[in-house]
Amino acid sequence: MDRQSTPDLSSDPSGDTPPLTTVAVIGLGTMGSQIAEILARAGREVIGVDTDDTAARNAADALATATARSVARGRITERERQSVLARFRTFPDVRAAAGADLVIEVVPEDQALKREVLAALDAVVRPDTIIATGTNALSVTRLAADSQRPERVLGLHFFNPAPAMKLVEVVSSVLTAPTAVAAVTQLARDLGKDPIAVGDRPGFVADGLLFGYLNQAAAMYESRYAGREDIDAAMRLGCGLPMGPLALLDLIGVDTARTVLEAMYAASGDRLHAPAPILGQLAEAGLTGRKAGRGFYTYEAPGSATVVPDALTPADGGGRGAGRPVRAVGVAGSGTMASGIAEVFAKAGFDVVLAARSREKAERAVARIAKSLARSVEKGRLTAGERDAALAAITPAGSLDALAEVDLAVEAVAEDLAIKQELFATLDAVCKPGAILATTTSSLPVIACARATSRPQDVIGMHFFNPAPAMKLVEVVRTVLTADDVHATVRQVCTTARKHAVDCGDRAGFIVNALLFPYLNNAVKMVQEHYATPDDIDAAMKLGGGYPMGPFELLDVVGLDVSLAIEKVLHAEFRDPGLAPAPLLEHLVAAGCLGRKTGRGFREYARR
Repeated sequence: MDRQSTPDLSSDPSGDTPPLTTVAVIGLGTMGSQIAEILARAGREVIGVDTDDTAARNAADALATATARSVARGRITERERQSVLARFRTFPDVRAAAGADLVIEVVPEDQALKREVLAALDAVVRPDTIIATGTNALSVTRLAADSQRPERVLGLHFFNPAPAMKLVEVVSSVLTAPTAVAAVTQLARDLGKDPIAVGDRPGFVADGLLFGYLNQAAAMYESRYAGREDIDAAMRLGCGLPMGPLALLDLIGVDTARTVLEAMYAASGDRLHAPAPILGQLAEAGLTGRKAGRGFYTYEAPGSATVVPDALTPADGGGRGAGRPVRAVGVAGSGTMASGIAEVFAKAGFDVVLAARSREKAERAVARIAKSLARSVEKGRLTAGERDAALAAITPAGSLDALAEVDLAVEAVAEDLAIKQELFATLDAVCKPGAILATTTSSLPVIACARATSRPQDVIGMHFFNPAPAMKLVEVVRTVLTADDVHATVRQVCTTARKHAVDCGDRAGFIVNALLFPYLNNAVKMVQEHYATPDDIDAAMKLGGGYPMGPFELLDVVGLDVSLAIEKVLHAEFRDPGLAPAPLLEHLVAAGCLGRKTGRGFREYARR
């Protein structure tokens, strides 16, 4: 879809847009009350409208509480607080918005309800008043077309929690006057927000990427592939996200998420946006998340963020009982990941044998570890004694024969199935009976490695994340043949190594990559369709979703060739057309634009 343009409406009856000093907020639920707070703090006169007296009182109480906290923290004075409170008034009828320069409707995501609100506003507001819909799922164009003043209607999408999140999406339809867009964009800047102009399509930029990812996480949980805590921990620790997807669904509202996804699916037909059945089941049962006190998790009370134990805690999948003793660990490989894993085990007190294809390669890997440990000492993370002990625990070797007596052998070689199978066949012959054989693969089937041995029950996946010494997450991947005590052993080893283990089954992508790479692929499709630029999309996800990196920053760091390979594996595994790699990604890889490592990917970088 091309980015939508807004015509120069020279017949705009308002002429220059007046300053937006008085703003009415229609709907004082969670988002409406937050928007009202932001406006009042920024010096605007705020008219809050809600037919529910309780909602109006709650909004006033929320503003009083938030400003009291600001006084206690020394951010504002009590006099300033009273001024903010005086600027917010609540009313039960939209007629109170008659004198507003801008009206922001934040009523529930229901087309008929929003049309009704806009029709009521048409009857009372001035001809030059701008009307903004807070929808994140419905068509702004359709809502504008139903209004008597379509050139004054646009979308203004804040993100939850609105006081903290910097992003505001300003959504134009083909009917929207440029003066209205300019006025609202300036208001967003005055509020301390970063506005991004986007076209009218379900989900816009941030939610268009976010909700597909959330939907996949819900489906992953529903299929019992992984537990809710493991899914959430995997995305927090593996990607640095501020919240796990299921906890975020509870915060957004399960019913809201389902509505957004239904609108996205209706527009795109992409199965990734077809709402997972569990979302409908939870919504119909009234388990809509934090606001109801229960969703994917159970909370202390409606509206509380405190999670309490419930009957929905997932089964642990077995294998948490007694394990095998592990004193010596072997690492096969000499690259960055192999040396990082060897460092992790050495710092945890294990004896480590680092076996490479030659003694020289192994010694270079140990030298790399020594430099890493030295940096840790400089930064105060290790003492000199701990560094020396870790280095002394590592023995470099130029042959896999050196792994004969290890209790756990971890391969960290190239992501090529034939190479890994050959290595596992060798480990099977070399390692003692009872030794556990682990693969660090991020996308290949663990069972294929296991079948290359005569002891598939002893084979398991241990997917570390790069850089292994810093990243806390390890995905522990059981095959259908992995023994329970092997699983228990590896989880205990992770604990000893101060890593957070999450359990998942043996399918492409495991947890993190299965959720991350479709999101990255969808971002590429947005650029390919000229809907938004890489810069706007990166800004949207960092400012609106709290992501540490935007998708295009991340793609260039990971490598476009690596990303394409993972996308192809996911597509081959799940046979979902929506997972097919974006042609733009394939074209860039074919052109040798692989990201930072080549100096050019979605952006250009200075050559080192």
